[in-house]
Amino acid sequence: MKFLFTVLLFFIFGLASAQQQDSITVNNLEQVVIKAFEQTRHLKDVPAAVNFINKQTLERFSPTSIVQAINTTPGVRMEERSPGSYRFNIRGSSLRSPFGVRNVKVYYNDIPFTDPGGTTYLNGLGYYNFNSVEIIKGPGSSFYGSGNGGVLLIESMDPNAQGNIFTEYTTGSNGLKNEYASITTGDSNAHNQFGFQHQQSEGYRNHSGLERNIFSWSGRFSTAEKNYLKTTFLYSDLFYETPGALTKAEYELNPRLSRPGGGGFPGAEQSKAAIKQKTFLAGLSYHQQFSEAIANTSTAYGMFTELRNPAIRNYGKNVEPHAGGRTVFSYKKLLSNGSLNLTAGGEMQQSFSTVSVYKNKDGNPDTLQTQDDIPTRQALAFFGASLEKKGWEFTVGGSLNFLNIEFKRSTPTPLPLQNRSFTNEFAPRVSVSKKWRAITVYSSVAKGFSPPTSAELSPSGSAINLGLNAEEGTSYDLGFRGTVLNDLNFDVNAFSFSLTNAIVQRRDAGGGELFINAGKTLQRGIETSINYPFVKRGAFAKQGLFWFSHTYHHFNYKEFKQLTSDFSGKSLPGIAPHTISTGVDFVATNGLLANLNYYYSDKLPLSDANNEYAAAYHLLNAQLGFEKWLKSKWRLKLVAGAENLLDETYSLGPDINAFGGRYYNAAPGRSYYVSLAVQLFTKNRPD
Repeated sequence: MKFLFTVLLFFIFGLASAQQQDSITVNNLEQVVIKAFEQTRHLKDVPAAVNFINKQTLERFSPTSIVQAINTTPGVRMEERSPGSYRFNIRGSSLRSPFGVRNVKVYYNDIPFTDPGGTTYLNGLGYYNFNSVEIIKGPGSSFYGSGNGGVLLIESMDPNAQGNIFTEYTTGSNGLKNEYASITTGDSNAHNQFGFQHQQSEGYRNHSGLERNIFSWSGRFSTAEKNYLKTTFLYSDLFYETPGALTKAEYELNPRLSRPGGGGFPGAEQSKAAIKQKTFLAGLSYHQQFSEAIANTSTAYGMFTELRNPAIRNYGKNVEPHAGGRTVFSYKKLLSNGSLNLTAGGEMQQSFSTVSVYKNKDGNPDTLQTQDDIPTRQALAFFGASLEKKGWEFTVGGSLNFLNIEFKRSTPTPLPLQNRSFTNEFAPRVSVSKKWRAITVYSSVAKGFSPPTSAELSPSGSAINLGLNAEEGTSYDLGFRGTVLNDLNFDVNAFSFSLTNAIVQRRDAGGGELFINAGKTLQRGIETSINYPFVKRGAFAKQGLFWFSHTYHHFNYKEFKQLTSDFSGKSLPGIAPHTISTGVDFVATNGLLANLNYYYSDKLPLSDANNEYAAAYHLLNAQLGFEKWLKSKWRLKLVAGAENLLDETYSLGPDINAFGGRYYNAAPGRSYYVSLAVQLFTKNRPD
């Protein structure tokens, strides 16, 4: 194994030393343009903790999952307890995420992908639905509504892509098969991309199979010189088995096990525990430039999710339709040595969910236990203003938030209508920054507001808990980003975030989730990322890049007492104090490509009492491939990769505060994949 590492490093750095001077621009902050906080601008100029993930980052890893690519971002952690079972964490937001995404607002092609009840089914998107991701860390409530964790802005299509036909096939360990085909048509005035993905896997653990089918269509159509319409259609059909968490003894004995039966509950295999999820999304976004100074972007959508969840303790059936819209007006006035930018808009969503819970009889619904109708309405109005003058920028913004959730239980005994409202919640944000030629220094203060989701107020199989309060937090950020030594890009952010009424998760003996408010937390950290193009373009090399990110998080309960237990001063569970992600990418002019990357996670506490820890682990991945062009229209790409080369046994996505110490969800050991992509362009090879 050491010989393999030595050969790869010698190959990459040996070629690097032979190159001529011609700096590449990959990942240069000057080139990255983002839309965070409703302003299109270069990343280097944004006075906020924002990170950007592009296609280059995604392609470092297997074309079947975005998990490892997301985890290259400091301050962010994506977990996969079993194939398809995601959990997303920005600065500790996974405290309240038994699965999926909560406390983070997600937008897909400008469309609110998070439902009005606060839940996001991120697993309804496949690898190929991500062309780029902007991650706003910390409260984004001033423009995007509730959510203390942050915001994801996902774009599925490259608006500059040339017409082409693309297909890719991947196979690998644990029965992995992935097939994708897409057609991109049109030109700069009318652009369409149709895609279909089929993915299946047997999984590393017993009872952890996955099957995912996704059809998507994205379009962009110019209606005038500066006006354009974006269209989005997505149908996702997802099935994956849930093996359940293990005790430490079971995990150490055989990490491939699924949860066995015991304590009056059947095992995961006997209960056929699984997620069966179908999602349909249709929406459009229209951008109008009324004048040089005034513009508007308006979005409307409809979304439907059908969820079937046979679990160890019951069988859940959810029908979750929702619809909504968002509009943003912007005004920009040029001043001498600066500019004035004004933004205002609003967003509204309405859902009409029905949640039914049955007795689980060998994976099939049996006796109906409870049925609830849960209509939810979420709305916000927001504004922002920024003044740029002589390198200084002063920004102020805020949103006024409204949320109303109703519960109407019809089974087993009809109950009167119950209601929980959160109104007139104001979430402001203020920042100041100073820009020099290549460096920006900024400081900001933002308040976040995050009400409990409908799933937390009424967790599956448990009583409705209308006493659960909204989280409120304030974040202080200080950061600087820029470029030094011509090519070295850096981004450093320090923050202090205080949270009251933190919502934390508990699990009972049957694996069911419960939620309580946990007093106050104090979350401090430093997040650092660096990238450096160590290879200059020349006769042998097209590009070479060294990248590095480090996260330091010191998160504690400031005040948390539960009955006779006092957890004040304890570390927040599920948060690693240190994580590191680093690697090198290399592409030769003859088409040879390689990358080597490493990820480290510090040990982390598994419960509020900090009486058990998940061990630290090291992941080493490698990828080697070759890309060839034929007749300037055909592109062939063959890639082989290896993941977890050190064959570490680790848990990616522990069940925190689990009953009986069932914390551990083992991730795959050493595994391999091979991918072949073929692409035909309608015109000559793109530049």
